[in-house]
Amino acid sequence: MAEVSCDVVVVGLGPGGEALVARLAAAGLDVVAVEKELVGGECPYWGCIPSKMLIRAANALAETRRVDRIAGKATVTPDFGLVARRIREEATDDWDDTVAADRITDAGARLVRGHGRLDGDRRVVVGDDVFVASAGVVLNTGTAAAVPPVHGLADTPFWTNREALEAEAAPASMIVIGGGSIGVELAQAFARFGTEVTVLEVGPRILAVEEPETSELIAGVFEAEGIGVHAGITIDAVAHDGEVFHVTCGQVTFEAERLLVAAGRKPRIDDIGLDTVGVEPGRHLTVDDSMQVTPGLWAIGDIVGRGAFTHVSMYQSERAARSILGEPLGEYDTSLPRVTFTDPEVGGVGLTEQQARDRGISVRIGSTDLAASSRGFVHGPGNEGLIKIVIDEDAGVVVGANCVGTTGGETVSALAFAVRAQIPVETLRNTIYAYPTFWRAIESAL
Repeated sequence: MAEVSCDVVVVGLGPGGEALVARLAAAGLDVVAVEKELVGGECPYWGCIPSKMLIRAANALAETRRVDRIAGKATVTPDFGLVARRIREEATDDWDDTVAADRITDAGARLVRGHGRLDGDRRVVVGDDVFVASAGVVLNTGTAAAVPPVHGLADTPFWTNREALEAEAAPASMIVIGGGSIGVELAQAFARFGTEVTVLEVGPRILAVEEPETSELIAGVFEAEGIGVHAGITIDAVAHDGEVFHVTCGQVTFEAERLLVAAGRKPRIDDIGLDTVGVEPGRHLTVDDSMQVTPGLWAIGDIVGRGAFTHVSMYQSERAARSILGEPLGEYDTSLPRVTFTDPEVGGVGLTEQQARDRGISVRIGSTDLAASSRGFVHGPGNEGLIKIVIDEDAGVVVGANCVGTTGGETVSALAFAVRAQIPVETLRNTIYAYPTFWRAIESAL
């Protein structure tokens, strides 16, 4: 094998890895960027961008169907092919990463295609080459869709988020296994294009990482839209007869043309040579607040278990860059803002009520019905929502919140800053909230 010297090797070019390569190369470092799939990772090709394009199209259909209740008469005929073409042509270049790859080389880094694997301290093997990094290695290998060990499932042509976003037509019917963000987003989007959708969740409720009130509200919206939601069930077996999927849950068998498995994500850390550097991973890699695993080895993104979101990976990318370059880091932001792009949107930040109580915090709750707000009243159909604020009464600060509504992902931003900056609740109360806006309901909750 040929040995090649460099300053840093970045393995995995999802959004955080790509940003890190550009940052370090701009600082004058000799950077080797390694990717075995598409430069840009899951987000631009099968995740964030194409899924939100599908959701935007589906929401446009839903808004048109609301016209009869507030503005006149309207009819709409869904055409899945329009958004499918937009995803293929505008978002993914037919799943071609030439533009993203050019960004890497234009930044001054070396792009190496192939599977990167650690081979001892600061060494990465890719094919017949060994890259020896004087400063160190950054791992950003991401996740793959987790496939639960359900009898018969592995032998069927099920979809993951990738096949769902590559689809050129909406199926007549679909079963979704998993009630997390990916599952519920895609369930609602396909349903609005005319697919008969059933969501199966083995946990006690959908969107389990958010507040119970949020789960209940979204489940109610789904049921009103004709989406079946079955939580707290056991999935015993899956079969496919060549045309139809059969999912057996106790005495009940659900049938559909397609089966989407959205039962979580699995970190890709099994075959990246961690044993060669003495690292024994659990479900994720353990890092300090500089994103360092061991001296000379950093990790960012979904594989570190601090929030599987693009914005978290980008944040961690900058921290790793500062660590490598010897720049000041600042305190790590643990507020974890997040959005599930259902309609209504679910914005969350910080701790849930139960998480706060489990930490021994003296909890006080503020909540309000968004439909009862002035903006909710004006908005009319589609105004379902809530704001729930979790307060540390002893410290007098907000430690968490859920904002569910038409602009839930935007509304939560104000509370995200409140959690991050530990703004006193009295200051939040003594604040002018523009009228009539959805985020004015924060004042009502307070």
